[in-house]
Amino acid sequence: MRWLLIIAVLAATPILENPRVRAYRSTDGSRSGVAHGPGVVISLEDSPGVKAGSAVWVEDAATPSSGPTPGSIVIVQPLRLARATTPPPAGSKPGEAPFIGMSFQPIFENDRVSVIRARMEVSAREAFHTHGSDTIVVHLSGGEIEDTADGKTVVNRWKHGDVEFEAIGSSHSARNVGGAVDVVLVALKPQ
Repeated sequence: MRWLLIIAVLAATPILENPRVRAYRSTDGSRSGVAHGPGVVISLEDSPGVKAGSAVWVEDAATPSSGPTPGSIVIVQPLRLARATTPPPAGSKPGEAPFIGMSFQPIFENDRVSVIRARMEVSAREAFHTHGSDTIVVHLSGGEIEDTADGKTVVNRWKHGDVEFEAIGSSHSARNVGGAVDVVLVALKPQ
């Protein structure tokens, strides 16, 4: 009789990297493959002791926490190597642009990031605005957002767990053309 031994290697998958931020996704809470350094751990689903959309700051994102273990997570690591940037003159923080049908709930803030839970109701609109910080958008629900930038309009279809990067100084307007959209926003502070 032959036995087949299958060993599963669980690891976080890199999903975003640029000179200012790195992000990973893990479907089982694994932190294997994550670079050592501080970051934000965002839970994508409810699990024992952890609510979907909760976010915590950790000093070493590669080291599993001693508390409850979340299931699917996204880890966002601001990179200190990034040069200091200042907001453009017309830049706004998440939630400061004129909007209709949106809500913002601060989760936490420190000297590196501001983390906010946001909801865009059906038919909600964001007026044209310029980002005052690099912002990482972590999609909790997925959805369809019509985005207008540089004179072009596209409909982005996001899935649960998708991550997008909105650079400091970038400008756009947005309209929800699908169901309600829940996200966690991680706004990076200049270093």
